[in-house]
Amino acid sequence: MDLPGSWISAGRVGRPHGLDGSFRVTAPKPALLEEGAELRVGQQTMSVRRRAGTERAPILALNGVDDRDAASALRGLDLLVVACELPPLPEDEWWAHELQGCIVSDGDVEVGRVVRLIELPSCEALEVSRGEGPSLLIPMVKDAIRRIDVERERIDVDLAFLGEEPYRRRA
Repeated sequence: MDLPGSWISAGRVGRPHGLDGSFRVTAPKPALLEEGAELRVGQQTMSVRRRAGTERAPILALNGVDDRDAASALRGLDLLVVACELPPLPEDEWWAHELQGCIVSDGDVEVGRVVRLIELPSCEALEVSRGEGPSLLIPMVKDAIRRIDVERERIDVDLAFLGEEPYRRRA
């Protein structure tokens, strides 16, 4: 049995492309879709036989998916990779799942928890749930984020830079 969170989405199976079992990938994470990569699709584990297309619109062919009907049967399924097999990232970069659930604070004032990482046109941003208050978007820029400590599940931000007043939870 798999542990929760042990699989990370690398995209979704989109519409078939051609007759050889290839398909377009929606919501792709290109670094996880390299040729030879092992992916879980539904209840099966398959490897990437061929990758074509572009970074934004990859086209994959998987071993064991040999025709258009087989590709069509997978449409809408997540393409998952084992979290512990993710490629290493440069210093000061994190996978989205590492940031989800982290407590966000401005010094000693707790702001909320990271719900997800959102890709914006100019940068990525953390969506932070503030309990009863509205969610807060925090851009992943040095002026907004002082420190990220994934081990302790803590992110220190500068609310003044964001134009926000410290939000204190009511007990």
